[in-house]
Amino acid sequence: MKTLLTFAISLAIATPTFCQSTSAPKDQREKEQQLRTALEQMRDAIDHYHGMADRGKIMTPAGSRNYPLDLETLVKGVSDSRGKTIQFLRRIPVDPMTGTTDWGLKRAGPQAGGIFDVYTKSDGIALDGTKYQDW
Repeated sequence: MKTLLTFAISLAIATPTFCQSTSAPKDQREKEQQLRTALEQMRDAIDHYHGMADRGKIMTPAGSRNYPLDLETLVKGVSDSRGKTIQFLRRIPVDPMTGTTDWGLKRAGPQAGGIFDVYTKSDGIALDGTKYQDW
């Protein structure tokens, strides 16, 4: 009986601490999932644009290496070989870590090549210990 009482008291003391520690990162987990989703959407759009350009379905600016020069191009769209406008994104996603649509851009060329990848400009650390910028 004494052991059961000791266990119950220990549980009563530990439960509020446990609840606080698991609920605190819930918002961070949600933001991390939103970040993953936004990055995936933009990377898919970039890959789709690049694939169509490589197949000659859309024309791209010189020096772009068949990548979009900016994210706005993916939203505004480009004309395909038949004159039809193709959009790759409906809108530029908001970065849940910074609260802006200002993403870091990795370019295919040394100066002004097209965008082949995107990343968050947040210098935060994820729950798994990695840097968000490295995602």
